[in-house]
Amino acid sequence: MARRNFWKGYLKLSLVTCAVTMAPAKSEGEKIRFHTLNRASGNRVEARNVDAETGRAVREEDEVKGYELEPGRIVLMEEDELDAVALESTRTIDIDMFVPADSVASIWYDKPHFLTPADKVGAEAFSVIREAMLASKMNGIARLVLYRRERAVLLEPRERGIVLWTLHYGDEVRPAADYFGTAPSGKPDAAALKLIGELVAARSRAWDPAMLRDPVQENLRKLINARKRKHPAAAKKASEPAPEATRGNVVSITEALKRSLAAEKATRRS
Repeated sequence: MARRNFWKGYLKLSLVTCAVTMAPAKSEGEKIRFHTLNRASGNRVEARNVDAETGRAVREEDEVKGYELEPGRIVLMEEDELDAVALESTRTIDIDMFVPADSVASIWYDKPHFLTPADKVGAEAFSVIREAMLASKMNGIARLVLYRRERAVLLEPRERGIVLWTLHYGDEVRPAADYFGTAPSGKPDAAALKLIGELVAARSRAWDPAMLRDPVQENLRKLINARKRKHPAAAKKASEPAPEATRGNVVSITEALKRSLAAEKATRRS
């Protein structure tokens, strides 16, 4: 698949600057998408912007952004006016500070992007910045305007490039203490802790991205392929009976762990 960049600008650290390009690290290109059709004609249904009062379609060139000062009082904002207030961070990732690589909790991470040098001229400066972060085990913190909003971003050196993560704002993440503060703090039963440790060890695997598959998408593809062959989709399997713990029986955690561990070992032997 051809590489797709959606942002071009500059990476800056003090007096060191280089041209860079950025592309989303996530892809939804393989995700199954459906069109909305007219059942009677089979034609696609087209969405249009219409005037809320008259119901008439509005041409794209007649659309304009507006801000409501108060009910019934709106000021219109032209695109060139909005562009005029753009910050320097619209096109420059200026690294403000560095933090230890393992100091930012994963809950603050938002969306990943791949950052790479835009040309051979800036490749050396880019490499120096990346290697300096790797050697010091530090990540960079900067600010960047994306989608008309300035965001805090984290720069994480990885392989021959840098992963740029947009970060949640400080008021967007709820305090964990508000939720975890009510969790039981007693010491767990030693026997149960030992058994669950064995269960964790039995289920330990080397990381592989293939582990993160989407069964819904797989089932959709099967359904679509069945329709293509003009055969009905396979009947859905009967749901498995609920585990004992959810059928109202009181089962001790130690007993449940023993059964889980035994089942895990049996699966590994087969």
